[in-house]
This record gives sequence, C-alpha cells and structure tokens, in this order.
Amino acid sequence: MIDINNFNKLEIRVGEILRVELFPEAITPAYKLKIDFGDYGIKWSSAQITNNYSVKELQGRQIIAVMNLGIKKIGSFKSEVLVMGADDQNGFTRLLDVNKKIKNGAKVN
Repeated sequence: MIDINNFNKLEIRVGEILRVELFPEAITPAYKLKIDFGDYGIKWSSAQITNNYSVKELQGRQIIAVMNLGIKKIGSFKSEVLVMGADDQNGFTRLLDVNKKIKNGAKVN
C-alpha cells in the first residue's frame, strides 16, 4: 500500500493526440503518439494499442497520461509520458479518456 502523499506525487494530466505513427521497431505492435499537454508541452509516448485503435481514431482524441515517470527508451525512441489505459475483455488496452473536451494539460484529481 502507498499513502495519499505518494499518490499525489504523480502528475496525471489530460493531453490531445496530435499525430500517430506506426512503430515497426517495437517488439509488440505499437504506435508512437505525439501529445499536446497545453502549458506542459508536447510529449511523445509509445502505446501498445494497435488492437483496439486505428491511426484515424486516435488523432484528436484526448487521453490521460502520467507526466513525471521519466523517459523510457524503446530502441532509439524516447517515450516521455505513460498513456493510461485498462485491459478490455480480450486483454488489450483501452485508453482512459475524457467524455467532454477539456483544456489540454488539465490535472486529473
């Protein structure tokens, strides 16, 4: 168990996917996502979500991501944020998102 103070250290924010690229170098099929977090900048992430989403479905979608876990190198790619999701009934990731448009960079409480 962690206490609320440790949980509150996570910087969880809303971002909008600007661009989606295929990531053929990834061992597990994935996309590279360019995400706009408003005042918190534009960041890149890798997400293994190819089973549930097409490139077209992702562009313009607002998502939830953890901003302060550090950079994860995947080959030559640097994933700067962790996009959050949950496993569906088939074990594939479904993105956590917002149900109405909200300001990019909004803090998730």
